Amino acid sequence: MKISVVICAYTEQRWDDVLAAVESVRAQRLAPQEIILVVDHNDALLARLKAALPDVRVLPNTGPQGLSGGKNTGVAAAGGEVVAFLDDDAVAHPDWLSVLAAGYAEPDVAGVGGRTLPLWPSDAPRWFPEEFAWVVGCTYRGMAAGPIRNLMGGNASFRRAAFEVAGGFRSGIGRAPGKRPLGCEETEFCIRLRQAAPETVLLFDDRAVIWHRVPGERARFAYFRTRCYAEGLSKAMVTRSVGVGDGLASERRHALVELPRGVARGVRAALTGDPAGFGRAGAIVAGLAFTLSGYAAGSLRPSRDTAGSHRASGPLRRSHG
Repeated sequence: MKISVVICAYTEQRWDDVLAAVESVRAQRLAPQEIILVVDHNDALLARLKAALPDVRVLPNTGPQGLSGGKNTGVAAAGGEVVAFLDDDAVAHPDWLSVLAAGYAEPDVAGVGGRTLPLWPSDAPRWFPEEFAWVVGCTYRGMAAGPIRNLMGGNASFRRAAFEVAGGFRSGIGRAPGKRPLGCEETEFCIRLRQAAPETVLLFDDRAVIWHRVPGERARFAYFRTRCYAEGLSKAMVTRSVGVGDGLASERRHALVELPRGVARGVRAALTGDPAGFGRAGAIVAGLAFTLSGYAAGSLRPSRDTAGSHRASGPLRRSHG
């Protein structure tokens, strides 16, 4: 299977991370057809990366600034049957692409994602609950291998045909430099894909492993609070696009089943000799409250129609410019 790997970069502060990400893709046992590195409206970084990585297709983001525009640029340029996405501050296990490729044995599988583990600056904060690992871009407790509603964007792959069915990632959802730490561009895309083609399957395979670096500032409770609130804002935008039923189906189960279990685990741990268990239980309650408040604030905001960013251009065209 021919796989194009897309990495989106935006800042020279992650120079070493980007080089490490590219090197981990070069070291794959299943070699990619190509590595596409999309630079988000940063001419100096674009020139520097082109000079440093002559074997990599280094391209400017030709869409709106932000992660969605960068991913859409990468998809449009990709020539592989499958397009895989890797975060610019992550490194992949050598078997990453092999495992992703194996997931496409059945023709109804439209996307395959993998497990993302955190690389903390030292040890993980003792108060940090695994149920909220998505806060730092990682696989959270409660995700199970098998069919899933949506993949996590930093460790995901899709058949190229999926973009011809659903269009691209939606601008206005997802990260943009210097703004709130929003997300969910891949969530909205996956839901929209399955609404357009209900027979398609998305798979989560925890053997497709990457490691995601967690900067020191993201190991603080202040970031935890900000990211949870931003996730609520993002979920409000998702539900405006795809509806509340599909937009919150997985979140309801996580909030009603997994989070209470996590609180109970934390309390039990505290009562059996781990005082930090109370911190984890409290962080789960606080994180849910921050997320709900962000969702409420986002739901009350005047609606902004940004859907045209994935509809106006129609199916993404293959480009090799």
